[in-house]
Amino acid sequence: MSDINTYIEENKDRFIEELIDLLKIPSISADSAYAKDVRRAAEWVKNSLDKAGADATEICETAGHPIVYGEKIIDDSLPTVLVYGHYDVQPPDPLELWSSPPFDPVIKNGNIYARGAADDKGQVYMHIKAFEYMMKTDNLPCNVKFMIEGEEEVGSDNLGIFVANNKEKLKADTILISDTSIIANDTPSITVGLRGLSYLQVEVTGPNRDLHSGVYGGAVGNPINILCNMIASLTDENNHITIPGFYDKVNIVSDEDRAEMAKAPFDHEAYKKELNIGDTFGEKGYTTPEHTSIRPTLDVNGIWGGYIGEGAKTVLPSKAYAKISMRLVPNQNSKEITQLFKKHFESIAPDAVKVEVKPHHGGEPLLIPTNFPAYQAASKAMEKTFGKKPIPQRGGGSIPIVALFEEELGLKSILMGFGLNTDDIHSPDEHYGIFNYLKGIETIPYFFQNLVEESK
Repeated sequence: MSDINTYIEENKDRFIEELIDLLKIPSISADSAYAKDVRRAAEWVKNSLDKAGADATEICETAGHPIVYGEKIIDDSLPTVLVYGHYDVQPPDPLELWSSPPFDPVIKNGNIYARGAADDKGQVYMHIKAFEYMMKTDNLPCNVKFMIEGEEEVGSDNLGIFVANNKEKLKADTILISDTSIIANDTPSITVGLRGLSYLQVEVTGPNRDLHSGVYGGAVGNPINILCNMIASLTDENNHITIPGFYDKVNIVSDEDRAEMAKAPFDHEAYKKELNIGDTFGEKGYTTPEHTSIRPTLDVNGIWGGYIGEGAKTVLPSKAYAKISMRLVPNQNSKEITQLFKKHFESIAPDAVKVEVKPHHGGEPLLIPTNFPAYQAASKAMEKTFGKKPIPQRGGGSIPIVALFEEELGLKSILMGFGLNTDDIHSPDEHYGIFNYLKGIETIPYFFQNLVEESK
């Protein structure tokens, strides 16, 4: 692999230009108005795999957005890596908070700014370019398969069906995913834990129509007021979640493991400064890194109702809504937590309103071992290119399909991401460092090489 850096240097401008072309496609899976753009992104990814040298590439139809598949099988006796990623992106709203249009990528301060730059188009494209390098230079040491989906940002509802129906096609030795982050550009890490997710919407209904707040105010329950009170009651003064049974199966991390986690560098003051907050806020008895990794959470992701237009309208609304997500830790189950939430939320509603809880999607938490060949291959690859051994780290986010892969295919996944927590994924001004993009392209071929050695 001694020529990987030369190849990157000679082609880096093209690599960046091609990624920018992909980022221009508004492949927003959550909005049906962008269905054609989602498909256009799928076709773009397939064409890129074709050009890089993949065989058997196809756009696999689902009940929703398509999955892109491709492979290169050089020897059935060699290990096979299944690369997973997604080409769909989050909605860019609120648009007014972007410093540049979300689908008109710009480069500044060493970063590419665009929706999907880090999550996950930039990280997916690293794999395609690393594969291109291995093919062009005859450096592909084992087999590779690609499965790039278009519904990750809406729960991957159809991926499970595809995986269950294509187990032979997807047969592999490990799954390689780059949809996570490292601690810092000088402190590499590999994600070994993910939180699960329970996501739902609640609807609170009061009177059968919007009412005049002067004529009826004080006599009829206001759904917005009641919803806010109900949500506020879901946590106590210690930011502990009050839903009965919520913590019954929470995995308690040992003091020894917490001490090991604490060795990862974390600057609390820099963290607050970067977010422009006076202080952090979380469950009593745990540190900020622990809040975002080993403890479950409950957050309101959106809330609305009544009149929100310009000026004033003295209305007592008929309905109020909120979207709520709960991040889960090992041993918790998303379906059980959803039912616990539903039962509790309905039970605390006053008679003045009716409550409906609508589950949306979820996923399971998991831990990934560090004592198997694929992890060692990833660790050695990052140590080679970063110059230091990566730290195993639990992530705060959720990638529901990782647990699905383990259940359906019996395969462990390697979460070798190259983003940063400061990349503003899911937020205005999402960006991805050019350093990180090129470092990923440099590192991935070493993973393939190491996997062959570790599997002997």
